[in-house]
Amino acid sequence: MEGHLSRLRTSRPPPASGRRRRLSVLSPRTAAGQVFLLQSVIVVLLVVAAVASTMLQAGRDAVRQGRRESVVAAQSFANAPGVSLALRSPDPTAVLQPRAEEARKRAGVDFIVVMNTDGIRYTYPYPSEIGKKFVGTIEPALEGRTVVEQAGGPPLPTGEGTAIQAVVPVTDARGRIVGLVSAGITVTNVSRLWVPQLPIVLGVGAITLVLAAAGTTAVSRRLLRQTHGLAPTELARLYEHHQAVLHAVREGVLITGEDGRLLLVNEEAKRLLGLPADVQGRHVQELGLPEQMARVLASPEKVTDQVYLAHDRLLAVNKRPTFPEAEHAGSVVTLRDTTELAVVTGRAEGALGQLKLLYEAGMRIGTTLDVERTAQELADVAVPRFADVVAVDLLDSVVRGDEPTTGGWRHLLRSAISGDQRMLPVYRLGEVITFSPETPQMLALEQGRGVLEADLRQARGWQEQDPERARRALELGVRSLVTMPLRARGVPLGLAHFYRTQGSPAFEPEDVAFAEELGARAALAIDNARRFTREHAMTVTLQRSLLPRGQPEQDALEVAWRYLPSEAGVGGDWFDVIPLPGGRVALVMGDVVGHGLHASATMGRLRIAVHNFATLDLPVDEVLGKLDDLVVRLDEEDDSGAAPGDEKGAGLTGATCLYAIYDPVAGICTVARAGHPGPVVVNPDGTLVCPEVPASPPFGLGGYPFETADVHLAEGSQLILYTDGLVKNAARDIDTGLEGLRRALGGAGAGERTPEETCRAVIGALKPASLSDDIALLAARTRRVPSSSVAEWDVPSDTTVVPSVRAECRTVLSGWGLEETAFTTELILSELVTNAIRYGSPPVKVRLLRGRTLICEVSDGSSTSPRLRRAETTDEGGRGLFLVAQFALRWGTRYTSRGKVIWAEQILHDGPPGPADHTPVDVLLEQFGDPLM
Repeated sequence: MEGHLSRLRTSRPPPASGRRRRLSVLSPRTAAGQVFLLQSVIVVLLVVAAVASTMLQAGRDAVRQGRRESVVAAQSFANAPGVSLALRSPDPTAVLQPRAEEARKRAGVDFIVVMNTDGIRYTYPYPSEIGKKFVGTIEPALEGRTVVEQAGGPPLPTGEGTAIQAVVPVTDARGRIVGLVSAGITVTNVSRLWVPQLPIVLGVGAITLVLAAAGTTAVSRRLLRQTHGLAPTELARLYEHHQAVLHAVREGVLITGEDGRLLLVNEEAKRLLGLPADVQGRHVQELGLPEQMARVLASPEKVTDQVYLAHDRLLAVNKRPTFPEAEHAGSVVTLRDTTELAVVTGRAEGALGQLKLLYEAGMRIGTTLDVERTAQELADVAVPRFADVVAVDLLDSVVRGDEPTTGGWRHLLRSAISGDQRMLPVYRLGEVITFSPETPQMLALEQGRGVLEADLRQARGWQEQDPERARRALELGVRSLVTMPLRARGVPLGLAHFYRTQGSPAFEPEDVAFAEELGARAALAIDNARRFTREHAMTVTLQRSLLPRGQPEQDALEVAWRYLPSEAGVGGDWFDVIPLPGGRVALVMGDVVGHGLHASATMGRLRIAVHNFATLDLPVDEVLGKLDDLVVRLDEEDDSGAAPGDEKGAGLTGATCLYAIYDPVAGICTVARAGHPGPVVVNPDGTLVCPEVPASPPFGLGGYPFETADVHLAEGSQLILYTDGLVKNAARDIDTGLEGLRRALGGAGAGERTPEETCRAVIGALKPASLSDDIALLAARTRRVPSSSVAEWDVPSDTTVVPSVRAECRTVLSGWGLEETAFTTELILSELVTNAIRYGSPPVKVRLLRGRTLICEVSDGSSTSPRLRRAETTDEGGRGLFLVAQFALRWGTRYTSRGKVIWAEQILHDGPPGPADHTPVDVLLEQFGDPLM
């Protein structure tokens, strides 16, 4: 075959006749002349099309310019000072006609017409047309819109043509339409726009014809040189000879280009590789060939008589470049079927089966990161083509994900069994096995290599492990055993036992090498799964320890949540419910980009930061701003602390967050989000609302403000917060996920669900089969503080009104049935009111809230914050806040847009006793004044 191709390559064509040489290159009887003729026709058609296109474009440009200029002129005159007043004057024409003509000439338009709302003209270039009805559409202009149209009308100074006019309304100071203004242009003489371009188009066409003639001549001469003067018929005959030889030989031939695509394939190559008929022109990676064969065909390296497996055939492959002297060239590949030769040797069939089994093992073992599942995959692959029964025993520490140790060799856990389990009655799945030192299993672990027991009837160590069960196994037909240690990175992970029964040939020494290869592939997959199990367990433990353990005590919301970690690695999703002063509650939903320990640790730092900022009672946007600063700072620390070999920016942190504060007194939820999906509100009647919360960039960019939105929530509404893992994964995009979320939240009885039922319905509808990302979901149903539990009144800026404030407080507490807390509450309230009057600024207000606790709030217009200090014995004041701190469960200050609020919270009679119940007031004051205190 190769000799014949060489002869074809070295053959020379007969010399061309003198008549062919004398024939003109551009003669119509030559291919070059026919190509040139076709090019000439195409150039002429293109020139005609260009002229027509230029004419049409010139017309369109003229109309477009007329529309733009007419609108500008009409709007400028309509908005000119005094036009609306002139329309209301006794004689609008006398005032507006000269101004309209002057504006027309200055703007370069053909007419400017002012009319009343009935369309009667007040101005026109020809005075005879004044007072007549305007020709055009004015109804949209009377509704406040601008009308642009092409219409006819009375004669104009510019003569006939296409009239383009715009009509705009004239409004007075109150926005009422008092008249209309129309301006227009007559579009004429379009040819003057395209005629100057005609010589250019014709000149380009002529130059193109000249270049086409020159190019055709040069290409045809080059082709004649490359084909050695062969005529098309001679080339066709030479091609037919090559095709006949190529498809007649019993050897596969393939020619590939430098890009890996098949240029030529004969019938024998298609048969050997199982290729379809339309394979020519396709890339070798698209042919469905075995990976090793596809890699050989695609690589540029030479190959000489190497044997590869392709489907059920062993093929001898030779490969050479098509043009060895060229830098970039394709390859020619020849294939010979050596399968029959391997069968003649007597062992090729077994080698082929083992090779295919190893290839299948590489595909089927390690499909998951589950240790026991990977062990079962090893057992399933080996049965029945290598063994009749396979058992896999792993160290107990490996199953748990811990590092294996030599101390755990004697205690292994049966993790997988495949085949007829009646043949293996010794140990069952999940049973802990202790091997004695003389068993082949223990010898394999100690020696670090496989142990062969060709005849188990002679294996004394195997029988002494459990004589009764070994006898039963021999009676059932167990014949031969290969025990193979599973080792990865030099560390033993367990054992694989391969058994054959009476119906199969006994294992031979050659089978041990194959078992070692099979065990090595499985051991690496098991070790990867073990490492993942350990890291996943650590990360899940860390993240669950960072997430809320239970619901905090608060009266504003009824809350339920769900958190589902991903299977690929736990990420940084988190949520929180944080009680705030004044009966308010903060809701947080966040997501740190990435998975693993780094994401979980970052999540914990952000969650702690949110708690700290919430404790300071900062506004919603300010909390997000400080979290953004924290993330930027974390990135800078990661970059500065990276190892020298680490890639720059590898530790960058990205996070999204939604932060909301719900006030049960006002029924308002203030929300802001940083790159996070917006919330969904389920109203009490079951309708769904997606509030318009301004979207801000994710954390880590720095320098961007965060905007807030106030959402009014009716009592019984449910606020749904979630992370993007709920609505987006590999199987669906975010739009599909959001539609599915709306369907899960809607439906009959949606407004009557409890938050727990809502979480159950959403997770049941949207949870994917495989979790590639964490899912966090929070459902909060709102409650409102009843007006009967709120008392609020203004306080004049005069300290003499403090007794009246105490009296009012006493009346409110009596109405609530809280007489036993009256004294303490009056004391706290009087101290807070006195401080607000003396050191604050008006207005001063008092508010009492009754709920789980009793909250006293005093607000004023000052932003100065009081602080607890130690008063000296000689000081007349300075002990008020100390008394408040002693009698209240907790107290603090929060700032508002109008000043500040000082609040104090007391436990009611049905709660645990407060700290102030144990110490008399006088004793507290004495201790506070004691310099030794």
